[in-house]
Amino acid sequence: MKQKAHSSGGKEDENEMMTLTLRKLCQGQISSFVHSGTGQDRKTREKARGERTFSEEEEQKLQTALSLDKQALSLVLETAAFILEQAVYHNVKPASLQQQLETIHLNPDKAGVFSQAWASAGQELVDRLKHNIFAPKKLEYVGWQLNLQMAQSSQARLKSPSTVLQLGLRSEDSEVQENVFVEFKHQELLEFYNKLEVIQGQLDSLT
Repeated sequence: MKQKAHSSGGKEDENEMMTLTLRKLCQGQISSFVHSGTGQDRKTREKARGERTFSEEEEQKLQTALSLDKQALSLVLETAAFILEQAVYHNVKPASLQQQLETIHLNPDKAGVFSQAWASAGQELVDRLKHNIFAPKKLEYVGWQLNLQMAQSSQARLKSPSTVLQLGLRSEDSEVQENVFVEFKHQELLEFYNKLEVIQGQLDSLT
């Protein structure tokens, strides 16, 4: 019986440590998303903003508490950060997050820890991201034109259509507009459009 109680206590301590870790990751995600943008891994964002979510000493304590080596801990933190990022994108409810994590066979106790941490800190993260601009430049203007190039003389009847988008960008601290021209073939434009649809869906989930 004593051994069982000790094991239960160890599990509770581990879950508590994971809860604190996830809450700190949420705070780190707020800072890193705002200063460095999404679409990057945790370490890349931390490097971009010149600071770390966890100090070297804190990571060593986590290794000891969770019985993980440095590489395994790094994988755990990267995975946890990714799960939080996806939770933000889809503005998922805590109960739904737990259910989805259990669906992919995450230990129910750990899924519950994610759900509790998200319930306590997730809304702040979502709210902060709604009111911040990630990119250093704003899109001020969009123009486009169609190009139609004739093929080689031996195949004069074949034509190669393309579209050129003009993107007018402006930094917050500048009045000068920077023009970026991007050329798309038909398939490339279709793929770009599909990505914009995904982005629009993620934005809709935050509103």
